[in-house]
Amino acid sequence: MVVDTFWPVEDVLAHLAGRWHVERAVRDLASGEEGRFNGTTVFSPREGGGLLHHESGTFLWQGASRPAERTLLFLPGASPGTSDVAFADGRPFHHLDLTTGRHVAEHPCAADRYRGEFTVYDEDHWRTVWRVGGPAKDLVLTTDYTRERRPPERQTR
Repeated sequence: MVVDTFWPVEDVLAHLAGRWHVERAVRDLASGEEGRFNGTTVFSPREGGGLLHHESGTFLWQGASRPAERTLLFLPGASPGTSDVAFADGRPFHHLDLTTGRHVAEHPCAADRYRGEFTVYDEDHWRTVWRVGGPAKDLVLTTDYTRERRPPERQTR
């Protein structure tokens, strides 16, 4: 999905809450290898405020398919359009400000540097592109999120 405009988000936590289908392309720029992740991310209320981000699915890399998952914390930021993202153990990851519909975040990890670009296209679609560079890694991870809607319940008579 390529869109020229961004969709501003007034309340990040309210916007992200719920279930999202996830498709991620992983490219190793050094080796030329490519992989894919397909799964689901659920943003659920977290005790003490914010959201628990739990991602699970299948990662295909070098011809092998394996289960994969991760958990992050999306904590309330200084304003409703922002969040402070942390790892599951509480260590800070990055700040997120989607008030314009686009945000760039950076995270140093040992000698590597993570640079993430977040883009919101509309109410039901957003993307992250993480560029990871350093002596240990040379990757681009592009993730598309599509909101999963529950089908309307049938009325029975």
